[in-house]
Amino acid sequence: MVGQSKKTGAQKEINFESAMAELEQIVADMEAGKLSLEDSLAAYKRGAELLAFCRTRLEDAQQQVRVLEGGVLKDFSSGTESEKD
Repeated sequence: MVGQSKKTGAQKEINFESAMAELEQIVADMEAGKLSLEDSLAAYKRGAELLAFCRTRLEDAQQQVRVLEGGVLKDFSSGTESEKD
């Protein structure tokens, strides 16, 4: 009910907008009390994953804007985890 089918395979292909939409749906379902305890825990875990994904994408976008504002155009890879070390 809470996008559990999206965990397999499609998670790697998710974009910011679809992650936000899924996160909003999870919040709505939890607020409405539609979920059992087990489903609530799974939804919370999925929501935390989506939140981390969205934060990372926003941080990447902010960094790109900083570079562009500095007059430098630089190509950023989608996985910046190794650059944060």
